[in-house]
Amino acid sequence: MQFILYLIQKHRNFLLFFVLELIALFFTIQFHSYQKSKFINSANGITGGLYNSVTSFRSYLYLKDENTMLIKENSELKNKLLKKAVTPTSFKDSIDLRFQQKFEYASAKIINNDFHKNNNFLTINKGKKDSISPYMAVVNAKGIIGITSNTSNNYTSAISVLNTHFKVNARLKKAAYFGTLTWNGKSYDQVQLIDIPRQASLKIGDTIVTGGRSAIFPEGILIGSVSDIEYQNNRYEKINVSLFNDVRNVSNVYIIKNLHKQEIQKLENSNND
Repeated sequence: MQFILYLIQKHRNFLLFFVLELIALFFTIQFHSYQKSKFINSANGITGGLYNSVTSFRSYLYLKDENTMLIKENSELKNKLLKKAVTPTSFKDSIDLRFQQKFEYASAKIINNDFHKNNNFLTINKGKKDSISPYMAVVNAKGIIGITSNTSNNYTSAISVLNTHFKVNARLKKAAYFGTLTWNGKSYDQVQLIDIPRQASLKIGDTIVTGGRSAIFPEGILIGSVSDIEYQNNRYEKINVSLFNDVRNVSNVYIIKNLHKQEIQKLENSNND
């Protein structure tokens, strides 16, 4: 403390001059519009440069995470392909093997992402020319992200999982109990599971996946884990699910096309007729 007082005492003239300069600068900027505009423009230039540097640095950090995630996903996919390699059991199987594939994956990137509204949408850098159409699943290695809604030649908008109109069939990973996944518009990292049968044995931490009872999402795509349960009047009043994805920070995605979708819809429409 004495050393600090000594420095102040030794440089008191310079410190007084510096303080007076700051006061003079403040009044000059405050009461002269030209100098004020110049100062604001300079400050904006400096802060803009700082923000750009911070954004670039954050993007670099996230790029490392994205690359790690993609490498992990590619490894998992290779392992799954090896484990699930189909062995032809007849002449028909051997010549018709490629038609047994039900889903097709296309890589894409999110270029715009809303997450602060009740009805949020994503913009993806693939469109009609890439064979993207409405009602396709959007996912990454951590789980579901959304469903495509509208397409142009080069771009696609997708309804985010953080959208109050979003609905998808979901189930417990450990048991075949199905429900509907929705979002109540409150927390960006939690969605709600409704219509789960009362017989289902639920506990905190249980994994929730897609149920596969639609022509959009394959069965077993990750969603999240149960974080909160309210069981009253002999039924589940509330089930909150913490998303595995941080939907605010997603970039590289896969768009899933159901190759049997038209066949399924045609059959279901004929039943309605």
